[in-house]
Amino acid sequence: MEIIATPGDITSQDVDAVVNAANRAMRGGGGVDGAIHRAGGPEVLADCRARFPRGLATGEAGWTTAGLMSARWVIHVVGPNHNRGETDRTLLTSCYVHALRVADELGARSVAFPLISAGSYGWPFEDAVAAAVETLSSTETQVAEARINAYSSAALAEIERQLDARD
Repeated sequence: MEIIATPGDITSQDVDAVVNAANRAMRGGGGVDGAIHRAGGPEVLADCRARFPRGLATGEAGWTTAGLMSARWVIHVVGPNHNRGETDRTLLTSCYVHALRVADELGARSVAFPLISAGSYGWPFEDAVAAAVETLSSTETQVAEARINAYSSAALAEIERQLDARD
């Protein structure tokens, strides 16, 4: 699988599936979650309510329609909230593993990932990048292209640095 860093708005990525860093309730929120729900429109929330009436557990993944976005699907994952004491790194890496499994089930060949838990959930930034790069690099999948979406130029530089360091 090719892993690349991409700048800009994750909701406008031309991919089969976009990964959403959701909260446990699966009803929208701030950051990436809010952006995806705004861009996808009411269909995303309606599908979340239908598929996840009780939400999702931390580290788990599930999918919905992408609504109005160019992607076909949204793969929702619930990352650990470091600020609230959820510091088990395996919960973070399982988000990437489970998202790839869901992508494989859907037949998605290209997937855009945010840096899960790196925003308001407070996961240490460099380790959030390392978890993404290491897990995507080591997980068997049928996905041909994984994009790690950077929300700033500093994030883009760190993702690129860690991707280059693997070679």
